[in-house]
Amino acid sequence: MVATGLRPEQALILGRRVMAIVDDLAGFVVRARWEDLSSHVRREMKKRVLDSLGCAIGALNAQPTKAIRKVVDDLGGNGRCTLLGGGTSSPDRAAFYNSALVRYLDFNDSYLAPGETCHPSDNLGAVLAAAQFSGASGKELLTALAVAYQVQCRLSDEAPVRARGFDHATQGAYAVAAGVSHALSLDRERTANALAIAGTALNALRVTRTGALSNWKGLAYPHTAFAATHAAWLAMAGITGPREVFEGNKGFMESISGKFELAWENESLDRVQRTDIKKYNAEFHSQSAIEGLLELKSRNSISAADVDRIEVDIFDVAYNIIPGGEEGDKTRVATKEEADHSLQYLLAVALLDGQVMPAQLESGRIARSDVQALLRKVTVRPSELYSRLFPHQHACKVTVFLKAGGSLSIDKTDYEGFHTRPMSWSVAAAKFEALSRSVCDGPAMAAIVDAVDHLDEMSVADFCTVVSTPHVTTKGDQHG
Repeated sequence: MVATGLRPEQALILGRRVMAIVDDLAGFVVRARWEDLSSHVRREMKKRVLDSLGCAIGALNAQPTKAIRKVVDDLGGNGRCTLLGGGTSSPDRAAFYNSALVRYLDFNDSYLAPGETCHPSDNLGAVLAAAQFSGASGKELLTALAVAYQVQCRLSDEAPVRARGFDHATQGAYAVAAGVSHALSLDRERTANALAIAGTALNALRVTRTGALSNWKGLAYPHTAFAATHAAWLAMAGITGPREVFEGNKGFMESISGKFELAWENESLDRVQRTDIKKYNAEFHSQSAIEGLLELKSRNSISAADVDRIEVDIFDVAYNIIPGGEEGDKTRVATKEEADHSLQYLLAVALLDGQVMPAQLESGRIARSDVQALLRKVTVRPSELYSRLFPHQHACKVTVFLKAGGSLSIDKTDYEGFHTRPMSWSVAAAKFEALSRSVCDGPAMAAIVDAVDHLDEMSVADFCTVVSTPHVTTKGDQHG
């Protein structure tokens, strides 16, 4: 037998080739069926699609997404796949553009693993393009998306890479390739090659989200969606990839993640139930703290003028990412990308404006002296207790010290949208409408909500018609 580094029980012969871990993963992808999704999972998948579309439509007029649209149009391509908001392009470019729309506002869903946080709805743009290209049904689209969710979340659980300097888009390469391969109905052999090509080629650096943040923070995963979709097309054409991408010499385990085990034959398609929908347009780990501060504001009728300082105790993962822990100072805030990753800014603007929506991340709002002064009155500390409760709780304590003397405090374990307190369909629809109303009229929004609600009864082609030109019209430049 050829030496592979596999344990004896893994070293199964598949024809003349030794079965590798990627073959097990490919088997999971190929086996997935609509019937494997429980009624609750189906509903949660639809809710994530609706939430993602709201984020995408709300980003149509942002300057970076306009720039991306120009690049996509300039490059051209076979117009087989819908671009959200109108027009068509090739599958890989549609995957990039639509993923960029979903991701740009940083308002899409999240998943908490002990050593990693990811955004599984980042996979929608790629899976939607592949499903439309292949003439899939809405059921097949939702199943392929559930596959991508499961792969990304479980790799985040068992093979986190953030501490080693890599970004969560690294696991996303496998998730995109898995979802796209399923949507294209690739066989096990071609699916394994798609996974191997994408996993070998697409290992993103965490510098994307540290220090001075750039537009790439919102585009790193869309780029992965583009390239992993391309990898699946290469595999569909017969191109092969390194089959020992996980366990081989200089492979993913040795070079990036360290050793881990995942029994893909035992995996289900239910991980979407552990993902979380954002209530506020802010980095995920800030959600419970923002909700807590707004509850204090509402219950006690306090304003920024009443506040001497704000102190926050929070779990260490949040501390290291958004208040200025290991990923750098977050009190110097000048851009949208810096604002939505600064807990100090987010709490300050929440207290001043009573909400955190796209308007609170516009450049004119960020630059104003009121929020710039108040954010420097926010102190954040890591809590050993709350860190132990993570990721099962989203725990923090927010304390507001008043100029008149005394203080107000609140303890939080979750927020509306966290998987322990799920967001209802009606609240998700209200978020969709709040994000979409700048470019959609009432009938257009209602048509999209209804289409998502009945996605399992439609073809993907008909669904794409609903979310494209006939129902979305630009009404202004909300984010310019």
